[in-house]
Order: sequence, then structure tokens, then C-alpha cells
Amino acid sequence: MTSDRHLCRESIFARCGWVGGSAADTRQTQEDGPVQSNCFLYVFGLGEFWHFVAAGGYRTQKYWSEDGWNWRKFRNMKWPFFWVQDGPQGSMQFKLRTIFEEIDMQWSWPADVNYHEARAYCAWKSEQDGLKDQEAYRVITEAEHHLIRHPEARPENMAMARDDPTLSLGGMDFPKVAGTNANLAFASQSPVDAMPASPTGHHDAMGNAWEWTEDHFNPLEGFEVHYTYDDFSTPCFDGRHHMIMGGSFISKSDNGASGFCRYHFRPHFLQHSGFRLVSSNSPPPARLLHEPEEAVQAAQAVQGQAPSGSAAGTGAAVAGHAGYETQRLVDQYLGLHFPSSGADEVDPILSHPNAPSHALRFPQRVAKLLIEAMPASGRALDIGCAVGGSSFELAAAGFEVVGIDFSQAFIDAAEKMKNGEVIRFKVPLEGDLEAEVTAEHEANVTAAARQRVTFQTGDACRLKDQVDELGTFDGAVLANLLCRLPEPVACLDGLDALIRPGGAVVIVTPFSWLEDFTPKSKWLGGYLKDNKEVHSKDELQRLMEQRGFSKLSEQKLPLVIREHQRKYQYIVPEATVWRR
Repeated sequence: MTSDRHLCRESIFARCGWVGGSAADTRQTQEDGPVQSNCFLYVFGLGEFWHFVAAGGYRTQKYWSEDGWNWRKFRNMKWPFFWVQDGPQGSMQFKLRTIFEEIDMQWSWPADVNYHEARAYCAWKSEQDGLKDQEAYRVITEAEHHLIRHPEARPENMAMARDDPTLSLGGMDFPKVAGTNANLAFASQSPVDAMPASPTGHHDAMGNAWEWTEDHFNPLEGFEVHYTYDDFSTPCFDGRHHMIMGGSFISKSDNGASGFCRYHFRPHFLQHSGFRLVSSNSPPPARLLHEPEEAVQAAQAVQGQAPSGSAAGTGAAVAGHAGYETQRLVDQYLGLHFPSSGADEVDPILSHPNAPSHALRFPQRVAKLLIEAMPASGRALDIGCAVGGSSFELAAAGFEVVGIDFSQAFIDAAEKMKNGEVIRFKVPLEGDLEAEVTAEHEANVTAAARQRVTFQTGDACRLKDQVDELGTFDGAVLANLLCRLPEPVACLDGLDALIRPGGAVVIVTPFSWLEDFTPKSKWLGGYLKDNKEVHSKDELQRLMEQRGFSKLSEQKLPLVIREHQRKYQYIVPEATVWRR
């Protein structure tokens, strides 16, 4: 392919075969006959994608899914992540950010984008070419991807280790023997037509760039969880992870470059991943887990559980107890944020002398600290809002509230509470014994108050980039989040950008630094420097004062988190109130 930014449609499509059945099944099994798919010969290049950017695709909401548009707004994306503006505003001139340097744009290299961006391009290009309904462009499916590969990259032809090129070839041999830019053959991407085509005429089915698929990550027939690695796949059988296929230039051996690999990411994640256009005469032969029932059932089936009729309370598409958005964690936070729930059925703390009842209603007590420091009315930001307890308390006091959290499962639950939907969740009692209760708002949170809250997913480390989208605020709360961020100082920079003069901020944190969440170089304190102790409380004050905030007060604000009826986490965070 040349560096020309345009390729005519007729020259770049070829039939990728007849596909029937589900993932990786190429038999003709559909009732109405097989699916005929016409598939782009190349992984989509930067040159083709430039036309979408220049035509205002990142400014036009109709091309994006709801989640995709919300992601684009939150990240303030105007073009792909690896593009660097290289000219006056509006010139549409760019350089390319590679692993080690910025270089002249390589228009013939793959366009690295996420699934949201790929699907937005599909919608735009369908409009350009007059394709509608089933014939509208989409990305490839897992089954179709198997058909466009070189025969030696198809799993059915790799019965033994020696048959898999990734286990028998070094990087230097990959291009000439396997016809693939993988295994660090070049240590960079290459033109999308540089490697030889497969028998179907398709280039780069393996290597160069991962390819997004329409399929949700799903268990193949006969899948079983291995006891030594029980939490890799099942947490992601949730209807929220799309599969990527084929590996990239940097994929090594069986960790991505093998024809057996099936990897999965949320649609907003960025990899060295691209896409190719597909148009077919029937619905795509993709395996989709429609939330919540199918996602939960898929996870339960592979764990040997009896499938349930629905998720256990929030409707969030989460699966298994080992996931990072597990139903159990959502239930735990519903109990923390809505302490009146099930009061007639389950004691929030098992009754006993000197029970720490003072540590209940933690989200409400956090909100009250901000209410006391804010003006009589205004806008409040709840950063790391979880399922919304503090947000609703702030709204009940008359404020317009925006609650953001990185977890879609938490936001889903918060939205349901806002809309007055019935949410049932489980409260652990002993072993496998649980009580199921209904989540209930505090008495002061009326239906009118709930409508003053807006919830959305967001990244607390990118707040300073979101002023145009979020606006500015008269106050903000940040509860038990700072020491769980990869870039805590970036979050404080966001407060600097979003809080109006005279505004208030409440920061509540136990300073529980862990390298699992925050690189040690980013900890505010809790370490020795030049043989002197560095304390997070002192460093937080220094950083806030640098950003124009003065401390109004500080106090210890305990909370309890229930594990079961006889075991609780008792935490004593530091609560500080600041004025801009």
C-alpha cells in the first residue's frame, strides 16, 4: 500500500468465506443458510482513518455508541491516542508516537484504536458508502478471523507444538517463514500490505496489530477452570469484554502470537490493536453475552454452578467472585452506602456491648463535611462515588451533583438507585449463608433530590483534562480513593482545575499505600527519604497548598465494612476539609 490516504472500496474487499455457527465454528449450521461475508483485505491503515478524523468523526455523536461517546467526551479525544498534532490547530497534520520516539506519520501502518473508535469509523464509512442495516460495516468476528488466516495459523492445523510457528521460530524467521510481523520481528509495525497475503487474499491476519472482534469473550465448549489460575478468564465472561485476535508486532510466542490465543479487553482499552471492515448479508456470526443473564450464566456454567435467572441485585454485568467488578463487591458497597437497607431483617452490626455503631453511615458523614463547608447552593463533584451514597446525600441538601467512578458496575447500581428501581443484594452471614435485602435510600433522599444527581464512568487521574466536559464546581469529595490511584497527584491537579475560588474540598483517606494500586514512586508518604520519615498527611498539605487550598479542619472519620455478621473491617481514615 502506498502512503496515499485513499483506497477505493472495490479494490480492498474479498470474500472471507462462508461462516455458520458460533465462535471458531466454520460449519454451515444456520437455519437460513450460511453467512456470506466480504472482508477488508488489510488491517485498517492510518491513511484511511485520517479521512474519518478530518471529516469531524470525533465531533459527531451519531457515529458513536452511547458508551463510546461518553468515553470520547471523558477522554476529550479528537484523534487516536498515538497521533501527535504537528501543525496549526485544524491543519489535520500529525506525527506518530511510537514506543521510543515521535516520527513522521506512517500512513500505511495500522491504525491503533480501541473498539469504540473502530465502530464509530464503521458507522461513518457505512454512511459514506450508503450501506444500511445488515450490510452496514462492522468489525470482524472470531469465526471469520479463523477463515482469513494462513492455514498454518489455524488451530486445527496445529496439533503439536512443532506445528505452531510461535513455538518453533524466532523473530528473525517470522516474516520469511510465517509471513507475519510478530515475535518482535521488526520491533515496530509495518505497512499493512508488507506481509504476504493468505490464500483468501487477506494480509496481517496474524501479527502487526491485534484485531478487535464483535464477539464478547466467552467460554468455548468444554472449557474448565484450572485450579492454579482460576481468575484469568471467568471474571471476563461478563458481556463487557470484546475479544482481540491475531497478535501484534510485539506479541511474543504463545503470549499473543499463537493461533490459539483468544484475548479480551474492555472496549475503551488501548492496545496495539486495529480493525478491518466487514460487510455481510446476515447478522454477524458472533457470540454475544447479553447482560446480565447470559454473562452471569456463562461464568456460572464454567464454575460448575447452577445458572441463576438473573444477577443478584444490581444488574451489572459482572461474573464470579474473583473479578475486579464482582457482584459480591457491588453488594458489599450497597450495604455500606445504604445502611438503612434491610434494617428489619439484618443488623448492620451484630449487637454487642460497645459495638462501633458510630462508624456506620460513612458516605453520609463524608457528604455532611462538604455540606457544612460549601455555599448554600451550587455544584458538587463526588470523585470515586461508588454506588452513590454521598452523591445522594449532597443532592438531598440541594446541590447539583456529578458522581464519577471508574467501575461501570458501581455506576450501573447508582443509576438504578437514582431511578428508584428495586435492587436486591446479598448480605453475608456465615459461610455460604446470606440474607437478601432491598437497597433503601435514607429518609431525606427524595425522588426530586435523586434527579439532581448525574452519574458517569470516569478516571480520577484525568480530571484536569475534563474541564470543558464537566464544568467547574463549588465543592468536591474524595473518599477512600487517593491511596488507590496510580497517579494520586494527577487527581489533585484535577481539583486545581475544577474547583472554583471559594470552593471546598473534602479528602478522606487512610493512606493505605499498596504497590498493587500505586507505584511506590507515586506514594505521598509512608517511606524513608534521606533517612527521614515522609508522612502522607504532611505531603498532602504541601501539595494542596501549592494548588491554592488552605486547610480548614481535620478529624478522624472511622468506618466499618462488613465481611460477615461476626467480622468487619474497621478503618480510621484522615478527613481533611480545604478551601480554595
